[in-house]
Amino acid sequence: MSNEMHSELKREFQLERMILFSDAVFAIAITLLVIEMKIPEIPAEVLTEKTLLQSLAHLIPKFIGFLVSFMIIGLYWTVHHRLFGYVTNYNNRLLWLNLFFLMGVALMPFSTGFYSEYVFMFYKSPVIIYVTNICFLGIMNFFLWRYVSDLKRKLTEGLSLPVARYFSYRAISILIVFL
Repeated sequence: MSNEMHSELKREFQLERMILFSDAVFAIAITLLVIEMKIPEIPAEVLTEKTLLQSLAHLIPKFIGFLVSFMIIGLYWTVHHRLFGYVTNYNNRLLWLNLFFLMGVALMPFSTGFYSEYVFMFYKSPVIIYVTNICFLGIMNFFLWRYVSDLKRKLTEGLSLPVARYFSYRAISILIVFL
């Protein structure tokens, strides 16, 4: 095997590691979302159908938070999947940009849990933390698209500038919606 071929295989393997790690972070974040919804513990002496349903009613905000955040994480996973479908090379900066993006994904279970726990008490800080988390994801997604679409970096194949611009502006539109 030539040195050039060995280097190419090593580069492809390292890029694949980054993508697999990213997928794992997405999967774990989605899994952690559901862990926030604890099964109600009701003492046997007061357990009735009514008390069981009342205890489930208290989980409605957590369930709504789960659904919304599941869809947001799922949406970002599909966008990340699309983006890295174009990526054929990487560098340290792309690794770090991706890692910071994944930090926002990993924070989603916390910000969702905090938000859904206090949403009906009308405190501002849970809303601010949740929206900040989503805005951070949008900003990092924007930077990822802009970074990989810069032709001089030679990180992608088949990514046209109009497609890259579209997804960059779409990332910013999420910020506008949530703010």
